[in-house]
Amino acid sequence: MDANRSDDATDCVEGGAGLPRRKVNAPARTDARVDEGMDDMATLSLRREILPETRRSLTHKFQINGHEGYLTIGLFDDGRPGEVFIKMSKEGSTLSGLIQGFCRAFSLAIQHGLSIQEAVARFRGMRFEPMGPTSNPEIPEASSILDYVARYLEVEFLKKRDGHV
Repeated sequence: MDANRSDDATDCVEGGAGLPRRKVNAPARTDARVDEGMDDMATLSLRREILPETRRSLTHKFQINGHEGYLTIGLFDDGRPGEVFIKMSKEGSTLSGLIQGFCRAFSLAIQHGLSIQEAVARFRGMRFEPMGPTSNPEIPEASSILDYVARYLEVEFLKKRDGHV
C-alpha cells in the first residue's frame, strides 16, 4: 500500500480545458458543504462528473446593447448542462478574458454538482457593462452578460423543461 494514501481515499479523474486527465487521490466521502455560513448552498460532490468525449451541445447567438456573443452549452447524455462557453465579438478584450475564466469555473462547479437552479440564483441580477436591451424576446433586458446567461439557463433548462414557458 502507498504510504501517501490513506485507507479512506479513492481514485478519481481530474483534468480540464487543455489539461491532460490524470488520476488523483480523493477522500472517499462523496460530498461536502462549500460554505457552512450559507444555508441555501447546495451540497457539492468532491467527485467531478466528466462529460463524454463526444457530446451534444446548444449554441445560442445573443446581443446585449449591441455587443454580440455566442453562448454554447455542452450537455451530459441526459440533457443537463455540463459546460458553458461564451464567445464575445471583441476577442482579446479584458472582458473576454474574464468571461473565459468565469466559464471555466462555472463549468467545473456544475460538473461537481452545482445545480442550475442554484447557479441561476447566484448569477442572476449581476450588474456590469454591457447591459441593456437584448436580441432575445424571452429576455428583453439584461444587467450583464452573466445575468443574461443565468436567465437563459433558467428559461431553457428550468422553465421550458418544467413546462412553465
